[in-house]
Amino acid sequence: MVSTPLIEVADLGRTFVVRRRARGLRRTTSQVQAVRDLTFSIDSGEMVGYIGPNGAGKSTTIKMLTGILVPTAGRLRVAGLEPSRERTELARRIGVVFGQRTTLWWDLPLRDSFALLQKLYRVDPERHRRNLAEYVELLDLGDLLDTPVRQLSLGQRMRGDITAALLHDPEILYLDEPTIGLDVISKGRLRDFLRTLNAERGTTLLLTTHDLQDIEALCRRVIVIDHGTAVFDGPLPDLQRRGGSSRTLVVDLVDEAPPIEVPGATTRKVEGPRQWLSFPADASAAPIVAAVAASYDVADLSIQEPDIEDVIRQIYAGD
Repeated sequence: MVSTPLIEVADLGRTFVVRRRARGLRRTTSQVQAVRDLTFSIDSGEMVGYIGPNGAGKSTTIKMLTGILVPTAGRLRVAGLEPSRERTELARRIGVVFGQRTTLWWDLPLRDSFALLQKLYRVDPERHRRNLAEYVELLDLGDLLDTPVRQLSLGQRMRGDITAALLHDPEILYLDEPTIGLDVISKGRLRDFLRTLNAERGTTLLLTTHDLQDIEALCRRVIVIDHGTAVFDGPLPDLQRRGGSSRTLVVDLVDEAPPIEVPGATTRKVEGPRQWLSFPADASAAPIVAAVAASYDVADLSIQEPDIEDVIRQIYAGD
């Protein structure tokens, strides 16, 4: 039996009418196509990175997925619902976190904000207490529950926002720049939590971010959007290998030596006994490793995958 995707997007489009003042009292009208011919589906339990440059259509897509905007073309279903027509019912099945905006009450303590959300979503009180206790422990919020939101640091507020988005047990969590402005420790803690959430509760995650380390740490699949349409949709390793990018074999020799020469690879850099060999991303590393080991005294070696930022840059440039 084939399961129905949790999110279904087919030939989706959204056009905005833009009015500008011309000379005198005249106004000109033009249309801007923010999203066009966008098609993808996401299964329950997936963690998907949704990335693209500013103005690519990411936020417009998220707003249509949540029912805030109505599509002007195509078909869209989320959890079996049509977002714009069944927005209230959909709200009980999704959670949304915006890195630069908060859903918490600014002057209330965290505890009171969470209590209000229990009433708004009509969550069973016992289930609310159970969920709150779990997320407070996982996100280390115990000492902050009586602190007004306005007094929280950005990292503390972000943990509060994520808790608020999850208290009603949503099937889908949309994350828009969740680690923006966070320090390294806070980012690591948040990523660990999201991995645990997905593994233990099966929550589906759609992550929009400019921090590509978030994508590498969390997502096996990536959708790249540009000019309103998807230009890549597939596993992260496939994205890393796209566009003629290369992998790097880092070789630590026992002693310094001239640049290594083996078939299928080119030595790009030599620094003492360490050498960096470049080879095509879609090629197997095994024969190159075997050739190096057979001809040189090797102390250690490792493989570096292509820099995802370079790959994305190539896609944006039209490569």
